[in-house]
Amino acid sequence: MIRRPLVEFAGLGVAVPDRVVTNAEFEKTLDTSDQWIVERTGIRERRVAPPEQSVAMLAQEASRKALAMAGLGPLDIHGIVLATATPDRLLPATACDLQALLGARNAAAFDLSAACPGFLFALTVAEGLVASGQGENFLIVGAEKLNTIADPTDRSTAILFGDAAGAAVIRKSDGGTRGVLSTFIKSDGNLADLLYRPGGGAVDPISNKVVAERSHFIKMAGREVFKSAVLTMSEACDQALQRAGISAAEVDMLIPHQANLRIIEATARHAGMPLEKVMINVDRYGNTSSASIPLAIDQGIAEGRIKPGMTLLLVAFGGGFTWGSAVVKW
Repeated sequence: MIRRPLVEFAGLGVAVPDRVVTNAEFEKTLDTSDQWIVERTGIRERRVAPPEQSVAMLAQEASRKALAMAGLGPLDIHGIVLATATPDRLLPATACDLQALLGARNAAAFDLSAACPGFLFALTVAEGLVASGQGENFLIVGAEKLNTIADPTDRSTAILFGDAAGAAVIRKSDGGTRGVLSTFIKSDGNLADLLYRPGGGAVDPISNKVVAERSHFIKMAGREVFKSAVLTMSEACDQALQRAGISAAEVDMLIPHQANLRIIEATARHAGMPLEKVMINVDRYGNTSSASIPLAIDQGIAEGRIKPGMTLLLVAFGGGFTWGSAVVKW
């Protein structure tokens, strides 16, 4: 076991598209209403990127802000780990496109596919890269254009997702108390069919059949996902706290994945955290998958709710089924 904190957050940045899509827009095309959506999800609006704004471009904007906060340039970065469920193309990795856009010539760059906990998986990987001596400064990114894989005719999924990117500079700790105190990641492939894209991959490549079946879009078993999400988020909270050697009472702020308000509330109850100590912005952005945790942290900083020295509990679940968590001394 490594001695922690080995790494710390040196900078954070986010990017969201300009276009705001409210629930009222879905009322025009789907059998739904603002009241129905808010009651079941807590979502009121989300951001949608235009076709010309790529995942790599969103990631570039967020990454430049993170680098500026860290006081580093692109050449100071030794690696880029980009978590996404919506890569711009299947080859090469979107991380390589981001590397080119940033001019980060000294960085190894690769994508990571872990759905919504992708940012936490990327954090865990970056910590391991520092521990193995691969470098001292790493850029981790969660970036998504989920509206490109959401079926606009399916009211159970079309209303859920938004586009965004979040990035953080992770650097070797200076030996103080700030930094990552614990991480936990886990998955269960037996639950894959609860939340997945059946078509469009190597097993069933894009074809007229796939398009006609609409199997290249996200499919979700809503009730089963809700149950599994609550269970896995609860486990992840427990594991991160145990590994950090602290109790929930010592946590200043819970930063959960922003998928559904009811899931967030259930997770907070399990952790024994009052809602005033929970970051919630699912109403503003919807489910932005791997970008949701950095997006929530950024809002917390902007609102003055997250300050240096605070202890944060980060937790997420997603398709795969995957889940993860981390305790961070900010």
